[in-house]
Amino acid sequence: MAVRKIVVVQTAVEHCDALAELESIVFPTLSPDEWFTSEMYCAQVATFPEGQFVALAETANGVQVVGATTTFRTNETFEGDDIPYYFDFIGRGYLTTHEPDGEWLYGTGLMVHPAFRRMGIGTRLYEARRELVKRLNLRGELVGGLLPGYENYRGQMSVADYARRVVAGELTDPTLTMQLRNGFVLRRLLPGFIDDPRSDNTATLIARENPDYRP
Repeated sequence: MAVRKIVVVQTAVEHCDALAELESIVFPTLSPDEWFTSEMYCAQVATFPEGQFVALAETANGVQVVGATTTFRTNETFEGDDIPYYFDFIGRGYLTTHEPDGEWLYGTGLMVHPAFRRMGIGTRLYEARRELVKRLNLRGELVGGLLPGYENYRGQMSVADYARRVVAGELTDPTLTMQLRNGFVLRRLLPGFIDDPRSDNTATLIARENPDYRP
């Protein structure tokens, strides 16, 4: 599809319906009960407007929502053994767990329409989050990430070995590899954090610290 221009802007209420439609396309393995609805997207905008970003593509058919990222502030750093469940941690999609004084930006998700991938949209969304972290003087970003590529190696190695080899550059994962290229580092694995059979319900805890943070 010919794309004339792509811009990343702050998410607005008029984008919410299109974002809800995009959820099922980008995250087909997630339970439909955990897809963000239009109502949830509107609540996210109302709760923490500066933390929501959408990618818009100008095509011959008009302007189309082709990507987005949702974030909120938190003081949770997942250092103990009591790991929350992802959907509860994000306020079941409504960001009711947002902490206005949170020192970390948590990325609940980042999605790009399959037909618009390899156009740098994911990188631009990550950059928007990086700039927000600097502007708010936060310690950095945290993400409980997916490992969609592990299902191809399940019979050969554990999910921990798979993640280690992706970090070492020996294997490529569709999600983690891009996150590493965008400056994130793997802190630990979070078993049971998500409901995703591709990675045996295990998520990655990745972080990207703010080098300009001032206490």
